[in-house]
Parts: sequence; structure tokens; C-alpha cells
Amino acid sequence: MSESRATTVRLGAGSLAAVVVGSMVGAGVFSLPGRFAENTGVVGALIAWTIAGTGMLMLAFAFQALANRKPHLDAGVYSYAKTGFGDLLGFFSAFGYWASACVGNVTYWVLIMSTLGAWVPALGDGDTIWAMLGATAGLWVTFLLVRRGVREAAAVNRIVTVAKLVPIVVFIVISLTVLDPEVFAANLLGGPDAGPLFDQVRGTMLVTVFAFLGVEGASVYSRHAKRRKDVGRATVLGFLAVLAVFASVTIVSYGVLPADEIAALHEPSMAGVLEAAVGEWGAVLVSIALIVAVLGAYLAWTLMAAEVVFTAARDGDFPRSFATMSERDVPTVALLGSTIFAQLVLVVAYFSADAFGFALDLTSALALVPLLFAAGYLLQIAIRSDGYGPDAPSRRARVVELVIGALATVYVVFLLLGAGLELLLISLIVQAPATLLYFIARRENGRPFIASAADVVVLAVAFGGAAVAVVGLASGWLAI
Repeated sequence: MSESRATTVRLGAGSLAAVVVGSMVGAGVFSLPGRFAENTGVVGALIAWTIAGTGMLMLAFAFQALANRKPHLDAGVYSYAKTGFGDLLGFFSAFGYWASACVGNVTYWVLIMSTLGAWVPALGDGDTIWAMLGATAGLWVTFLLVRRGVREAAAVNRIVTVAKLVPIVVFIVISLTVLDPEVFAANLLGGPDAGPLFDQVRGTMLVTVFAFLGVEGASVYSRHAKRRKDVGRATVLGFLAVLAVFASVTIVSYGVLPADEIAALHEPSMAGVLEAAVGEWGAVLVSIALIVAVLGAYLAWTLMAAEVVFTAARDGDFPRSFATMSERDVPTVALLGSTIFAQLVLVVAYFSADAFGFALDLTSALALVPLLFAAGYLLQIAIRSDGYGPDAPSRRARVVELVIGALATVYVVFLLLGAGLELLLISLIVQAPATLLYFIARRENGRPFIASAADVVVLAVAFGGAAVAVVGLASGWLAI
């Protein structure tokens, strides 16, 4: 069914905030104690979360400002890039975000199978044939669930979001009740091998760099908002809730075990910390919570991936078939394409453990470029005074949002530099061939393949970077 015949489901601020929280709180939160303890202590962790939290808060404010200034733009990470920087970069933003979500979704199922492997040996570490078959079943069951309708999927997402937050809150409360002041004090500056504080924070920042992917969730789903201002409100509220959870999980762990012991725990390290506090049932609780959290994150990212591709197809930047909409307001072809894409990545991951590990980093690199375009678009409209009135309140708002746009842009550039040039080059191997979809869409809509000189430059960079990456992989300069 076409979009025009479908009835758009409307979601309130609570459901939109649940999408934000659901997409951000995945498996990573359960590994935070160990990953932080490897690098720093309490002081370094507080500094790292302050820096990362401030940077991502600017990005959350940027999405809030854009939702208010440009309420007519749907699927933010795509439409902001398209409106601000042209159709081609809008396509790259949409495809990169979609590819990132699909590749990242595979890691969720492998983590579920790996966690279940503690009780079902045939699943191993999520890398056996039985694990792949179980993950495949999970992929397609989720496809059928989301295909039933956005309202049903959003309702399940709300339930799952609450279900996964409860065990995490239980972990924080229990850790506080057993907190040993002497252990906490000994962990202030890290373990016995911790270096200078600056080096500790720098090392820990690599842990926080990609912790907040998903903050754009409400913006992606803006088409379904009951009120457009709910998009910005849900983004900020969801982000603040997640920041409080991430920071609390990290800090309270330092009061349970010495930093070097936390760093030596098997993942998920949160399970080891809670087991040390209350016994074996604590590890079981965390394992169950991890599975629920991963399922929730997977559902949220499945919704967002399909939504971005649908909007791009509706605007003529993806092949027309991806804009097919069901009576239940589900972009069925986009959803099917996302599931098939994830299935292919799952098969590749089964045959190469190294490639799967690399996919984790590639997921983040692909997602950061759309975030950069979004932050850059706010900076652009603030500089041009696009959407601001001549009155004093509008002038003040413009100055504030100019600062927010600048800080958010700088922070995302910092994240991209943290990802590394090699990873960005390799991501172009995924992006460059995808322009075939863009050219198909241009032909379907009677548009020229190359709209401007800027498009020539963008294509040259994309294909040139992809060629360099291929040569680098062949010569051993780049490694997967």
C-alpha cells in the first residue's frame, strides 16, 4: 500500500523517549565497569563522563533545536543532511545510517546467543551454527513483529525499555548498599598500574565515544510525533536518563571491588560485580537483563533503520519501492531490506570472527557521519539566520543555537577522529557502491544523475577513498 493510503500512527513524548532510551541502552552498559576499570579510577571516570556527557548533550540540544526550527523535516539525520548539503549527501547520510543500524543489529543477536551459551553449550560464544540459526530465527521473528504495526512495536519497546532498566537500577541500588568506603577511596585514582590522570581520561574517552549512539532516535521517528515539540523534549529527556544510568553504573562499581579485579572480570563485567556483591544470582540477573536490553535496542534500531530508508525513498533519494507502506503504517519493503541486509551480515560474521569484531567499529563510523551533517545543519541555519525572527528573543535564541551547533559539530568531528582515518576509509567501501541505489532513484524520478559540481567532488572523494581502502587492504596497510 502506498503512503498516501496509510494512516500515520502518532506517538507521544513518552513513546518517543522510550525509542531514544531503547536504542542507547544496549549491551554496552553491562560492560562499562570493566572497560572503565581497565583505564581509570573514580576521578578519571567522572571527568570522562563529564566531557562525553557535555558533548552529547550539545548534540541532543541540536536535535531539539532543529525539531523546533524545522518541524516539517522528517527522519532528522537524513532530511537535515539533504536540506542543508544536497541530495547526494542526504543519500549518503540515509544509507550510512541504515547500514550502521543493520550491521549493529547483528552484533545484538550474537551477544544474545553468547549469553545463552552459558546455559546451552551448543551456542558457544555465539559463533556456532546453532547460534547462527537461533539469531536468524530472532531476526525474522522481529521482522514479523514490527510488520504487525508501528503502534504494536512501540508498545513492546516501552515494555522492554522498562524491563531492562529495572535490573540496572537494582544493580545500582545493591552496589550502593554494599559499597565499601575503603575500596572506593583506593579506586579514586585507578588501579596500581594506572598512569597520569590525563592519559587515564584519554584512554577512557574511547569507551565513551560511541556509548550514546541512538540519541537521535526521536528525531528519526519525528513523522509519528503527536506534537513536533515532543521530538526535542524526548531527545533531551531520554539522553539525560541514559547519562545518569551509564555514569551511575560505572561509579558505584568502584565501591564493590578493586579496580584491577573489576578490569579482570569476564564480560559482561556488571555480572561479576553484582555476583561479588550478592552471590551467583546476581550474575544470572544481569545475564537476563542483558538479553532483554539487547532485544529492546534491536527493536528500536530496526524501527529507525526502516524509517530513514522509507523517508529517503519517499523523497526520491532511494528507489521508489522502499516507500511502500502497509495499512498498519509500516514501511514493509524498507523493513524487509533491513532484515535481509542483517541476515547477510550475520552469515559473514559466522564465517569470520575477526570481520565481525571489525563490524562493531564500522557500525559506529557509519553512524557518526549522519550525526555530523545534523550538527552542521544547525550551525548552518544559525549562521544564515534561517528560521529566526528579528525580535530580541529570536536573536538571543540564534546566538544560543549557534553556540550549540558549533560545539556539537566540533564534538562529532572529535568522535570521527577517534574512530581513525583507516576506519573511515574502509567505511567508504560500503558507501561508494551504494550510489547505484541513488542513481536508480534519480532515473525513476527523472532527475539528473549529477546535480552540481559539488556532487562531482563528493563522488570523487567517495570512490577515491574506497579505492585507497581497497589498495590498503590488499597491501596490508589497512587491516580488518
